[in-house]
Amino acid sequence: MDFTLSEEQRDIRDTIRKFVAKEIIPLEQQVLLNERENRPGLEPGQLKDLRERARKSGFWGINTPAEYGGAELGAVMAAVISMEVSRSFVPFSFGGDADNILYHGNEEQKREYLIPTIEGERRSCFAITEPGAGSDARAIRTRAVKDGSDWVITGEKTFITNGSEADFVMVFAVTDPEKGANGGVTCFLVDREMGWESRPIPTMGEWGPAALSFEGVRVPERNVLGEVGHGFDLAMQWIGKGRWMIPARCVGAAERLLEMAIEYSKQRESMGHPIADYQAIQWQIADSHVETEAAKYLTLLAAWQQEQGLDPRHHSSVAKLYGSVISNQVVDRVLQIHGGMGYTKELPIERWYRELRLMRIFEGTDEIQRRTIARNLLRGHVQIGQIGA
Repeated sequence: MDFTLSEEQRDIRDTIRKFVAKEIIPLEQQVLLNERENRPGLEPGQLKDLRERARKSGFWGINTPAEYGGAELGAVMAAVISMEVSRSFVPFSFGGDADNILYHGNEEQKREYLIPTIEGERRSCFAITEPGAGSDARAIRTRAVKDGSDWVITGEKTFITNGSEADFVMVFAVTDPEKGANGGVTCFLVDREMGWESRPIPTMGEWGPAALSFEGVRVPERNVLGEVGHGFDLAMQWIGKGRWMIPARCVGAAERLLEMAIEYSKQRESMGHPIADYQAIQWQIADSHVETEAAKYLTLLAAWQQEQGLDPRHHSSVAKLYGSVISNQVVDRVLQIHGGMGYTKELPIERWYRELRLMRIFEGTDEIQRRTIARNLLRGHVQIGQIGA
């Protein structure tokens, strides 16, 4: 088994790491200050400028097909790059990407939604979660009723990432209640000017989801994404693709936090010794390293499976569960190592503490991942002791 990155992959990783160190990490104190004043961590102009600099470096559309101007680096490198970018909490991501299900659009939809999104001219959001349908996506109640050549959508969506910023939404609504999820749910592309509204939801972290309201929003037939009744399949493709990106983010944050803990433990003295000399600190550092390394390779395995055209769903759930849990353990230990200073807003640890807690909830809670993993084992879909695919 060869886990070595190719020379080209190492060069990409190292270039990204230098970009993060030079362009992103120096913004952290300003981002913390902005967030304390209830302002965006990065102003739109700042984010655009950073993305343009990244684009000039060749990092645009990391997994976007080359025919659309992307780099098409593959899932493994997408995971590696996510780990590198997540070494900072600054809300930055490389541009040039679009939701995978937008590629299912017809040529007109690609011109109107896909390509402008890739170019950074438009911004989307994915709306399936509802007040009564969180982890149970099959329980959605938003309805779309045919009226002439249009569909009329009525319902509520909640905890929608980018819901306040997006200018169009991929919304899932029931079009045939008799058929349920399999055959009765349709995905619609709905521009904001068509009438849906958003309301920010305050959270304990800096993630800014929104509640979306659809009150008789009229959508033309041409805005159906894919086929009528096949929306649930699209939703599962969106949810399933890149679930391993969540633990990749957890790994990046955990590595940076562990570096901070090691540095601080060497500097902070107690009873005449650096606290790094004490076994209590050493064991916390050792455990954090072991867990982070394990999460890294679970994540890369799931990404590799996707890149090879294999089914990554089981290992994605394993990586998502483990990575989310251990990142919370690591940040808790790092805060403990820093003592009172870790609890203050002078350092970013408490900010990461709040942010990483979200990882155990969104894109499938811990409980849902455990349910998926257990079912796969109990039903024989996955065999104990299996190596590789």
